[in-house]
Amino acid sequence: NAQYLKAAKRFSHKWLLNSMAAGKDNLDNKHANTQVPKAVGYQRIAELTNDTTYTTAATFFWNRVVNHRSLSLGGNSRREHFPEKDDCISYAEEREGPETCNTYNMLKLTEGLFRMHPSASYSDFYERAVFNHILSSQHPEHGGYVYFTPARPCHYRVYSAPNSAMWCCVGTGMENHGKYGEFIYSHTTDSLFINLFIASKLNWKDKKVTLTQKTLFPDEENSQITINVKKPTRFTLLLRHPRWVSSSDMKVTHNGKNYAIGSSPSSYIRIDKIWKNGDVVNINTPMKVSIEEMPNVPNYISILRGPILLGAKTEKGNMKRFIANDSRMGHVAYGPLVPSFEAPFIIGNRDEIQDKLNNMQPIAGKPLSYTIPGLVQQEKYKDLIFEPFFRIHDSRYVIYWQSMSQKEFEYYQASKKEEEMQKLQIDRRTIDFVIAGEQQPEADHLMKNEKSRTGNLEKEAWREAKNGFFQYKLHTAGNEALSLMVRYWGRETGNRTFDILIDGKKLVTENIAKKWNKNAFVNVEYPIPTEMLKNKQYITVTFQSKNNNTAGKVAAVRLLIDYHK
Repeated sequence: NAQYLKAAKRFSHKWLLNSMAAGKDNLDNKHANTQVPKAVGYQRIAELTNDTTYTTAATFFWNRVVNHRSLSLGGNSRREHFPEKDDCISYAEEREGPETCNTYNMLKLTEGLFRMHPSASYSDFYERAVFNHILSSQHPEHGGYVYFTPARPCHYRVYSAPNSAMWCCVGTGMENHGKYGEFIYSHTTDSLFINLFIASKLNWKDKKVTLTQKTLFPDEENSQITINVKKPTRFTLLLRHPRWVSSSDMKVTHNGKNYAIGSSPSSYIRIDKIWKNGDVVNINTPMKVSIEEMPNVPNYISILRGPILLGAKTEKGNMKRFIANDSRMGHVAYGPLVPSFEAPFIIGNRDEIQDKLNNMQPIAGKPLSYTIPGLVQQEKYKDLIFEPFFRIHDSRYVIYWQSMSQKEFEYYQASKKEEEMQKLQIDRRTIDFVIAGEQQPEADHLMKNEKSRTGNLEKEAWREAKNGFFQYKLHTAGNEALSLMVRYWGRETGNRTFDILIDGKKLVTENIAKKWNKNAFVNVEYPIPTEMLKNKQYITVTFQSKNNNTAGKVAAVRLLIDYHK
């Protein structure tokens, strides 16, 4: 319908469309799952119109997110936003790791791009995301869904409760786990693609062909394809040669011939012939163990066997809950963070680590589960079991491992320990907080503003208001002994006097112009009088500029338990 197509083009967000079509990545600090559905729309318009602007935009977006902004499990974003290059370390620091909805939509985009240009690179990503992120995001017993998957070592996940906590990732989750058959096969008029190694049966009605795939992948490395036809039928079978299998290891045999000879990783192996009833094709895909670095953070590594991300359970203690409540932030695992220097770490260069991985010892009766002698240094972690991440539930876990030399680790402990402990102390005192200038945290805290603006500085978002205000609704949880912590930019000049109000009543007048004279953000804590908190579950905190003044820059606002009362 031309009218709907015209409307779809008018709905296209030109800020993203034009940038992606020009080959410019402008995703830093943007809310991730606001952008991915736009790219899904660009792909669909491209598919219907062959418009090169939309085709280029959708393809470039996919390449940037998959190859530069995704973790080993196939997911992307932290705190629902794409970090900038220099802030990818925040993946290893935040509770709020990749969001499941993002991967749901990236798989939609992948399916659409594959329809336009069948490529094994799309299938390779699809496999990784499905087995490592999607499959891991539903609890195998009670069926709850995961919103955030933290990459922070030794943290954990919470799951939705049935008929409660109806997050976006519950809605897409209901679809995710009903779509495992969606991309196993695809076809053109005379060709059939085998994209994924999943036990299944296909009825190709147009060709009157039935195909059965038998496999226990990824617990085994073999798949067997059996073709049933009522009469000999010619078509081309295209079997994926995964990127994780070398040219010399890949085997696709039929009638004694290996069709994989000369094939390259991330491609399709063609068998074009007249197929007879009962023909069998055997596929062997040896899985080797490999190391992948966190994007732009080489001292955090993940471990994969074939396409499968391996993780390890650590401890189960000191977690608030596994089943989320239906509160506004119930989808976040708010139990205490484990200090990074107490998490498992791996000492050695890449060759030394790879040698240890090559010596991993299988655990009898537990497919794809291993011990790795000598890999992890600390005594308490020496007997960790490495297993597919999709099988890890109800536990703290590690999927990214600190990896450095002994000298580097000693320096890291000496230089970072005090700073991290200060951050963790603030975190443990925090009742509620909002990151100013980031879309989702501000929406979650019912932000209102007038004449304010946002930006990013030193890897942090901020908000300020000139001759205006901005405000947030924060949860006190009934506490009547709290303080307000505000994070300000430390080198402001000009007129920067403003009032901080609690439910319309002035808490303090602040002037931050030339107050610290440092190129860094600074935390300031203000005690809140009990009468401002009495009998309240929520308070509204307002930053109101004085006349011809600016309130902020503010990077974060927290309510803290006041240990002094």
